Amino acid sequence: MGRQLALVFLCLVLSGLARAERMALPAELWDKPRSAVLVVAQPVLQHSVAELLAHPAARLLIHHGGSDEAISQAEELRAWLIALAVDSKRIELNTDNDARGLNLELLGITVENKGNP
Repeated sequence: MGRQLALVFLCLVLSGLARAERMALPAELWDKPRSAVLVVAQPVLQHSVAELLAHPAARLLIHHGGSDEAISQAEELRAWLIALAVDSKRIELNTDNDARGLNLELLGITVENKGNP
């Protein structure tokens, strides 16, 4: 049984199928006024934007809660990313009533091309 599971996992990895992981933005980002410098300094955003730039078919999904505050934060983050030259067509907002804070998910990047354009 263990060998079969290992074989299935290996096939998934080799075929480039991987579950996208969600990366949380720190809640402290919303505790003070934002600036381009502050937004760009966030490691999660640095990683996400680098991956988007390296993979033209990739998209960024911003998961947020259903409250007015969560929706406003997601929309503000989207606006910041657009202002920092991320194509608006590559950013999607997703209401997730179970979400705590904002979580980013990169779509369209497989294991075989992660880190490579």
